[in-house]
Amino acid sequence: MSAPSVEHVQRNQPSGVPPLALTGERTLPDVPAENYWFQRHLVVYRWIARRCAGLDVVDLACGEGYGTATLAEQAARAVGVDANPDAHEHARLRYSRPGVRFVRDLVESFAEPCDAVVFLQTIEHVENPGEILEHVRELLGLGGVAYVSTPNVLTLAPPGAERSGNPWHVHEYRADEFRALCAGVFGRVELLGLFHAAKLRAHELAIEAGWDSLHPRLGITKSFYDRFVPAISERDFALRTEAEGADLDRALDFLAVLRP
Repeated sequence: MSAPSVEHVQRNQPSGVPPLALTGERTLPDVPAENYWFQRHLVVYRWIARRCAGLDVVDLACGEGYGTATLAEQAARAVGVDANPDAHEHARLRYSRPGVRFVRDLVESFAEPCDAVVFLQTIEHVENPGEILEHVRELLGLGGVAYVSTPNVLTLAPPGAERSGNPWHVHEYRADEFRALCAGVFGRVELLGLFHAAKLRAHELAIEAGWDSLHPRLGITKSFYDRFVPAISERDFALRTEAEGADLDRALDFLAVLRP
């Protein structure tokens, strides 16, 4: 296997923290070419963090650890759980501080009770999603809440395709299918959609108008996206509910807020 390209390895890590490389399995901060996906995930963590003030929170399949650290900005305590040894070591070295802890364990076997469970962009990777959700429910105390997200296959897959082709994904969900999966385990299910906000929506419209055929002819593809992608921020995404008129079939990702 060839070494990853330099542009796909984390930059400017603190001393003693080994950088991680993109594999397609998880997103990473500090990789300019990955910034769109990182910000798309980070905005959801921020939204959840504001609802976890003072709580004990578990971040299952935490990956690099940035999400756990984000939750800890509001939570009383945050525990990041991941089985990957490289991701765990990176997270432990980079983000551990009072109120933040990282545990190397499988999602299925981690058993510490908590007030809130966060399980983002991972359920599409597992063979047994119903069993995983039942385990999540068991971790929650009385009045606990779980936050589970997954991409929308309708906007992730190419037009006309049944799935995206991501080799790490076992199953990709439509809104009704994801809602039914969650409702089979939890008594209360609220489903939100993540959408592009103004700048990225304008980019979508430009693509529909032919931008993808124009920039190669002008010879500006690399120079444009070398500036455009790193400039994307959390403000370029918005979470919306169906009550606010959101069409979940057009969402990028779904976020389920689940209570027993």
